[in-house]
Amino acid sequence: MSSPAPPLNRTALIAGLSAYLMWGVIPLFFQLLDFASAAEVVMHRVIWAVPALLVVLLASKKMREAVQALRNGRVLLTLIATALIISVNWWGFTWAVTNGQVLQASLGYYINPLMSVAVGVVILREPLGPWRIAAIVLALLGVLNLIIAGGTVPWISLMLATSFTAYGYLRKTVAVDGRIGLFWEAAFMSPFMLAGLYWLHATGDGHFFDSWSKAALLMSAGVITAVPLLFYVIGARGLRLSTMGIMQFTAPTLQFIIGVAGGEAFTSAHMITFGLIWAGVATFTYSQLRRQRET
Repeated sequence: MSSPAPPLNRTALIAGLSAYLMWGVIPLFFQLLDFASAAEVVMHRVIWAVPALLVVLLASKKMREAVQALRNGRVLLTLIATALIISVNWWGFTWAVTNGQVLQASLGYYINPLMSVAVGVVILREPLGPWRIAAIVLALLGVLNLIIAGGTVPWISLMLATSFTAYGYLRKTVAVDGRIGLFWEAAFMSPFMLAGLYWLHATGDGHFFDSWSKAALLMSAGVITAVPLLFYVIGARGLRLSTMGIMQFTAPTLQFIIGVAGGEAFTSAHMITFGLIWAGVATFTYSQLRRQRET
């Protein structure tokens, strides 16, 4: 007879759900930054994330651990690689949001966990099972439908899913606290981002000095990066991974609603694609719940 499930950690549940809710509505914030290019927004997001995350590390007394993490050469090289990957992911998401492609971003983050399952099977030799096979096949059919019936390759969706899957896999290979990892990733990229901003302003394409309101919005991008992460870490520590895995679909669902409500094109091809992806998500969720009951 299996032992009773441990009581649900209400604080962790609220924190985890809050993180995904914030990530879900974050397009509304980035749409306020449509006066700047995606590249400029990402540059500010990286730069201002450094002091925001520094405050988080100091408040959680993680600075000594953060410094010690860099003494391991493998950790250092991995974080440099993940810094490059997450910068690409942030650029893709920002571009999608500021160019009326929120639906593509939503599709990418629906595909991401299913792609992660495929990577886990191929690289980590994790067990698959019929339900997860069905989830991956449904996701593939959804993407193929959009390519064939819709006549377009959802390159932003695929780029977001691929980059975040690669990021998640690499970060999984090193035992580093999420806050520490993101802090160093932002810190490593900051010199290049500062150089990029200098070039933008030298050529007259920067917007930080246009007005106080624009400067405040660009600086806020760093805070928007740090706060959901803090909630996510609290949630991940107090909840089962399967529970967090199911809750993660909150974010792309909200992004989907924002995209449709914003008047983005939603054709019959999109309807079939999202229907197949949602069926894949439902199948994946069912497999997660089954595994949770069996443990």
